[in-house]
Amino acid sequence: MGTILDALSERQAPTASSQEEIQRLSNIFTGRLPSLTRIAIRLVGNAADAEDAVQDAFLSAYTHLDQFRGQAKMSTWLTTIVINAARMKVRARPRQVHIPLDQENGSQDRRPLSDIVPDSRPNPEELCRSWELAGRLEQAFTQLSPYLRKTFQLTEVDGLSIRDTAQALRIPQGTVKARVSRARKKLKQLLQT
Repeated sequence: MGTILDALSERQAPTASSQEEIQRLSNIFTGRLPSLTRIAIRLVGNAADAEDAVQDAFLSAYTHLDQFRGQAKMSTWLTTIVINAARMKVRARPRQVHIPLDQENGSQDRRPLSDIVPDSRPNPEELCRSWELAGRLEQAFTQLSPYLRKTFQLTEVDGLSIRDTAQALRIPQGTVKARVSRARKKLKQLLQT
């Protein structure tokens, strides 16, 4: 750190007051280096990028030392610069890794990735079939008697237990089980026709 400071000091020929500020900045930086590095690691996620961010922050603080107004402690000012430098490192990273699907995968079969990587999404035909089935199920559901519909709704759609459904409808648990069974049977018949 001292060699960077010496090299930078020689280029600009600082005044006595700025030399004191530079020394103060160097002392704070040296004393707080471990904590500044930990802060940067928390933000960037790895030690190498964190060290780069801390070094960038020190260089930035040195070159902009004339902008330090003394409204806060110099250590606070330096910490803010480290945080900003670490955030800049994160922003500079690519957001997502993009691998073209038509690129060969590097294995021996030389097929494009689009042939190897399965698409878990439903295809348009499956989507259409599920929409039709949902429409038919909704239509069949409206044909159930109100008692069967309400019981089936509470247990199968809303996810209530048999006991909770029985309490909500103020009927015995056996009645709930029978109604759910009859509703399933009736829905199955209506969907098959």
